[in-house]
Amino acid sequence: MNDCKIIRAGANARPPIAILGVPFDNVTRAEAIQRIEAMIASRKPHYLVTPNVDFLVQARRDIELRRILLEAHLVLCDGTPLVWVSRWLGNALPERVAGADLVPSLIQVAAQKKYRLFLLGATVESAEQAVRRLEQRYPGIVIAGHYSPPFNQLLEMDHQTIRNRILAAEPDLLFVSFGCPKQEKWVAMHYRSLGVPVTAGVGATIDFLAGKVARAPIWMQRSGTEWMFRLAQEPRRLFRRYLTDLWSFSMGIVPQWWELQARPQWNRQKTEAKPTVTAAGASKVEYSRVQMPRRLDFATACEKASLSDEIDRRARDCLLDMAPTEFVDSTGVGWLIRLKKRLRARGKQLVLVSPTRGVIRALGLMGLTDFFHTADGEEAARQLLRELAQTQAAPTHEGQPATLALRWRGEITAANADSVWIETRRFLTATGPDRRKMIDLSGVRFIDSTGIGLMVRAKKMSLQRAETLAFVGLQPPVRSVLRLSRVEEFLIGVYPCSIGVEQNKCESASLH
Repeated sequence: MNDCKIIRAGANARPPIAILGVPFDNVTRAEAIQRIEAMIASRKPHYLVTPNVDFLVQARRDIELRRILLEAHLVLCDGTPLVWVSRWLGNALPERVAGADLVPSLIQVAAQKKYRLFLLGATVESAEQAVRRLEQRYPGIVIAGHYSPPFNQLLEMDHQTIRNRILAAEPDLLFVSFGCPKQEKWVAMHYRSLGVPVTAGVGATIDFLAGKVARAPIWMQRSGTEWMFRLAQEPRRLFRRYLTDLWSFSMGIVPQWWELQARPQWNRQKTEAKPTVTAAGASKVEYSRVQMPRRLDFATACEKASLSDEIDRRARDCLLDMAPTEFVDSTGVGWLIRLKKRLRARGKQLVLVSPTRGVIRALGLMGLTDFFHTADGEEAARQLLRELAQTQAAPTHEGQPATLALRWRGEITAANADSVWIETRRFLTATGPDRRKMIDLSGVRFIDSTGIGLMVRAKKMSLQRAETLAFVGLQPPVRSVLRLSRVEEFLIGVYPCSIGVEQNKCESASLH
């Protein structure tokens, strides 16, 4: 088995591995707890996820869930099959770190160090029983609060009441038990504004803590057969899901293994000289430029573990010259994802310059084509950086003879929702009900549930004002999120229009 001969402490201890596009952190349970304690000590908001095979299958069709898993501060492997797959892909994860095992360990640490806990979700009975059992087992444990909100669709929940309860409790650890993907989407919507150092979706773990649901025997957990125990408990609900998951996961992982691990190993050669980092600037665009080697694989990720640290320290946008890179494996993709996440945390951009067919193929297999910015040459990359900087600005609106249009741009997420809503509300209330209004989303690359919530809010405000509001120019990723949120008909009906060609026809259909 390959071994990475580098220090095992710090952010870049062992390189992550991307499995179906999800970058799993290469840590044990003990190391995960150390990282979580560091997050608590920082007092900054973070969230972690514990994907299993079902998560990965859902993320293949749910763009928003995929983005949430990609951008999580800690991604832990909750599935023995994923550990097996990581070995086949050449970067073995050390062990399964299941949420149902991690949470009790964290609770034990919390009891010792007086971290404040908040349990959100499950039934009222389960939550109260879990609290009682925890207080009996750990005298002195600080349960800052628990709340079981009424069951509802994500966008129809009473988010303000939930937020108020959590803000008043001031927890250090927030465990959310709404089920996947609802809990992950709720966490992504609120973790920044709540300011809780560590938030995690924990599935049925509160029921486990309450003793309402039994775990499989230890030997089944360790052997990877826990799914058989769960199937025996709920055969009608789980049989079809497991069968579908197995088929979808296999259809995704076999091409990844074949293209990114098996065949290139037959002709493996020694990794070339290390990538270099240079600073550059043109037309007031400051950035770092990094020339990558011929192979970006497990060996490169281990040998160049400090490269992302160096790029991060420069705190600039980064252009990765991928022209020399003929091959990227699953670890190399994980390295790219981690670098992009670190730069995004600083408000900076990563652009892959002149990616080769091999790089494009690898990203396509992982479903990451839309996640990375690419450019054909350095000049095009500089222009892209300028355009990306412009899309971070507030939405703009313009008047037309019979219609007012507001243009949303870039990404509409929880990170910028407040500023987008301020401008949108100003746009909606700027004139009386005698003019028709549109919000043009043709320049929006991605939108999350918070952004969809803004659309619903804007639509309802227009209805209250007896005005007509149309959303136009929706790109496929946006429509996908809209469809999964089940508000597509309410927001846009059957008229996926765009401003420009055929606009008069679209306006006629949408605004009457």
